[in-house]
Amino acid sequence: MRLALVILIIFTLHNYGWGVDRTTFKTCQQSSFCRRTRKDTPGSSKFAIVSDTLKSFDDFVELDLVNKANDHLFVLRLEALESNKFRVQIDEKNPLKARYRVKDALQPSLKIGSLNVETSDGSSILITSGENKAVLTLDPFRIDFYQNDVLSVSVNAKRLMRFEHIRRKSSGEPMEDPDEWEEDFSGHLDTKPFGPEAIALDFSFPQAEVLFGIPEHAESFILKSTEGDDPYRLFNLDTANYELESKMALYGSVPVIYGHGPERSAGVFWHNAAETWVDIWASKKDVSDSPSARFMSESGIVDAFILLGPTPLDAFRQYTELTGTANLPQLFTLGHHQCRWNYDNSTDIVEVAANFDNYDIPMDTIWLDIEYTDEKKYFTWDPKHFPNPLGMIKNLTDSHRHLTIIIDPHYKIDKTYFFHQECEKKGYYTKNLQGKDYEGSCWPGPASYPDFFNPAVRQYYADQFVVERFNTTTKDVMIWNDMNEPSVFNGPEKTMPKDNLHYGGWEHRDVHNLFGHMQVMGTHQGLLQRDPNQRPFILTRSHFAGSQRYAIVWMGDNTAAWGHLENSIKMCLSEGIAGFSFCGSDVGGFFGDPEPELVERWYQVGTYTPFFRAHANQGTARREPWLFSERTRLVIRDAIRKRYSYLPMWYTMFYEHEKFGLPVMRPLLAQYPKDKEVYRIESQFMLQDQLLVCPVMEPGVKEIDVYFPSKDGQKVGDVWYDTDNFQKYDKVGHETIQVDYKKTPVYQRGGTIISKKENIRRTATLMKDDPYTLIVCLDKNGSSKGTLYIDDEKSYDYRQGKYIYEQFEFSGNSLKNSFITTPDYKTASTLERVIIAGLEKTPKSATIKYDGKTEELKVIAHEQAIAVEKPGINIAKEFVIELNY
Repeated sequence: MRLALVILIIFTLHNYGWGVDRTTFKTCQQSSFCRRTRKDTPGSSKFAIVSDTLKSFDDFVELDLVNKANDHLFVLRLEALESNKFRVQIDEKNPLKARYRVKDALQPSLKIGSLNVETSDGSSILITSGENKAVLTLDPFRIDFYQNDVLSVSVNAKRLMRFEHIRRKSSGEPMEDPDEWEEDFSGHLDTKPFGPEAIALDFSFPQAEVLFGIPEHAESFILKSTEGDDPYRLFNLDTANYELESKMALYGSVPVIYGHGPERSAGVFWHNAAETWVDIWASKKDVSDSPSARFMSESGIVDAFILLGPTPLDAFRQYTELTGTANLPQLFTLGHHQCRWNYDNSTDIVEVAANFDNYDIPMDTIWLDIEYTDEKKYFTWDPKHFPNPLGMIKNLTDSHRHLTIIIDPHYKIDKTYFFHQECEKKGYYTKNLQGKDYEGSCWPGPASYPDFFNPAVRQYYADQFVVERFNTTTKDVMIWNDMNEPSVFNGPEKTMPKDNLHYGGWEHRDVHNLFGHMQVMGTHQGLLQRDPNQRPFILTRSHFAGSQRYAIVWMGDNTAAWGHLENSIKMCLSEGIAGFSFCGSDVGGFFGDPEPELVERWYQVGTYTPFFRAHANQGTARREPWLFSERTRLVIRDAIRKRYSYLPMWYTMFYEHEKFGLPVMRPLLAQYPKDKEVYRIESQFMLQDQLLVCPVMEPGVKEIDVYFPSKDGQKVGDVWYDTDNFQKYDKVGHETIQVDYKKTPVYQRGGTIISKKENIRRTATLMKDDPYTLIVCLDKNGSSKGTLYIDDEKSYDYRQGKYIYEQFEFSGNSLKNSFITTPDYKTASTLERVIIAGLEKTPKSATIKYDGKTEELKVIAHEQAIAVEKPGINIAKEFVIELNY
């Protein structure tokens, strides 16, 4: 116990005062499988297809693959999927033991395509699937994927495939590396009972000029070459105080990568949950040397999905068809969240909530970190500081607010703790190499970790959330899963040993990157059991492909520094194109005390990022908005109020994300794929195709450079309108924009209609029946379109059709609406105002027609736009507004 306490103290001091310690975490050279795999040189692979083993079926083919260096046989399976996708799987033909195949990351069912074997000439096999084809070269093994006769992805073009077959140590096979069977790092011995099992495969993108993806890294959005540097690492770790411009592993691992050029986009999803390193060759030196990536994983099988685009949005949609989207969140979750480690007691919570009202600052959710528990025992409350949690929760819900509490995956070893008693009794904990309950150290001190891979364990964990058991909470309390990489203070690299054992006999090395994913699956299941018709809200730190179906993510323990503010945009863009649209960072920075200007700018960025939460650690000064100067408080208030005005837009975007699978927050290249200038612009981003956001992310700035992109890669662009004053920008290229401390340059694209609510209240739920304002920004042809989605903002009734989804269209001097689907929901909200920007002349009045009636409306002219005032019609009623000249 004393040793565990010392470890905890050292860990806390390290995390909150010293910055990241690189020696805690491996480099590629310190990892045996990465070290030996990276020794491979292009052209060294000895794999070939055995041509006479071809077996053809309606949707897939199978062939044997041989390693000519040792005659070991593998099975290659090539499968066609709908929507321009293929799947490539390679496994040993007769392994000594089964190799792990990832479960629970993919959607429950995939839409299968069809394929045909067209020709086989002894050196290659041509396979077609609709407009796509795959050409399999037999020796050396290679697959070229074509979309509409354009070569888009090549597999093993660099001939860097590696597949280490499982062997017995007594087999006498030569060793490439002295640590193949046993490896020591910082005094932690990894026994590797099954020896070397590494796999690797390279993918080339002949049409690409840039590569991006493979979050989570504190790096540029566009991936950099790793030649002469460490590869990018995908291995979920508690890398607190993480460095910027680093390829080090962070909390999440999403092994999807995209290649993009002016004419084509394509992607690859590497479906493997083991530790993975990714080498990048970023430059296109010539036609035969394309931007490429090589995935290197410690164990498992080759299971790669080829996404053939051809546009960036096509490729993003193809990925979410495989792994899913964020479900439509409750509206309040899109509002402003307030958190710190920790609010001290119930009185603190009540006072913080009351002060948001006193200072007229909207806030929907207060969060509690680990100190609310009784001695870090989850599903309990500290009886001294939180003696009446239900009373505290009622105080919040009476003001239409919510509470979110943390539940971590480590459980205190305490004979009096019910959760530990049950897990110990039923064998629910993860096991060590000897088959005993694994014991590590985390916030409670000595702790064990439930084996969430076991369905019975997940069910037991899920059962704890129902209010009959956790009767000091209500159905409206939401959950935060943290430390779920898993974080183990005294473990190798601050995580669980790889030779630990999980359900089914799988080693932790096989499933490491899925551990947090399995916990949030259980949390999601528990919240649905608690209330089947309320959409769960879960925040997770650790994540893998598919976790977006259950939880949202944030960027972990960042720092109060300008570089971390800028980095938050890059990281959320990378997460967004990997399925995680609901993403954000700790506003103000988790570590350190931010200067007032940094706080102001971070809240302004938070206004336009999907997850908007202020958070800070226990070593920082309190920083609720009213504790700053009046100027800073008002800047924060205005930023938050602006966020609330855009809630209808956010809610509509997230409905369309679930429906269509596209990111909410997007890199510019997603909308302007032909404009090479935008490929490396990371200081601007799009919200859907509607807003161009150009935040100020440096101190003392009086002007910033804004780039207005091209649609054709040359001179044809869109019209843009400053959202503050509707000033029009009709150009392609760079523009110097003047800014003061209040200004965040944001531009609405001409041709769009955005819905807002301008009657700002203290919470989002109180705005439910408030009226709408439509912001109509015209394109060069004088027209525009937009959508609006409305439902009860909380339940799953929308999946039974109980919602309103309508389109607004302006053309020929009239605005009309129509319903995309037949509305089956009633709203009390009306249309309060229509603002139109981009008209060539000012109308004298307007007329609204609905239900056979005609009424005159007042038009007010502003400097850059007009406002049609008080149509007053229910927003769910069909209408036409005509401008009169």
